[in-house]
Amino acid sequence: MTAPAKRLAALSFTLAAFLAGALASADAQSREMVSVDRPEINMRAGPGTGHDSIWLLGRGYPLQVLARKGRWLQVKDFENDRGWVYRPLTDATPHFVVKAKVANIRKGPSTTTRIVGKAHYGDVLRTLAHKGDWAKIRDADGLVGWVARKLLWGW
Repeated sequence: MTAPAKRLAALSFTLAAFLAGALASADAQSREMVSVDRPEINMRAGPGTGHDSIWLLGRGYPLQVLARKGRWLQVKDFENDRGWVYRPLTDATPHFVVKAKVANIRKGPSTTTRIVGKAHYGDVLRTLAHKGDWAKIRDADGLVGWVARKLLWGW
């Protein structure tokens, strides 16, 4: 291969890698999320009340929107369970769900700050802020603190 051909191949590879990274980043940032806006709602097997209820979801539970059909949303949760929910029963209030067995809730956004509580797998936490790899949350009991985002799913 000639020197110009090698440079062109290297440039093409670099450009392809850059575009792949940019598209992956845009996809992660553009995902549409909703959360449950009632004490409990049904996740159904299809778009409509004629379909079986497959899960009962509580207030704040975060869901990623996959598709729409009328006023129904096809969604998935942090365990990749998929189903349909009625759009008027959801809103855009940001929440996380704990995907780790146990997550420490800390006074500040660092592993060097004091642990003020613990959250467990499946707990729903209200999202208050983000700082780097940390999320400021409020749990169901009103405790406010910081949790490492790698232990959470949602937004």
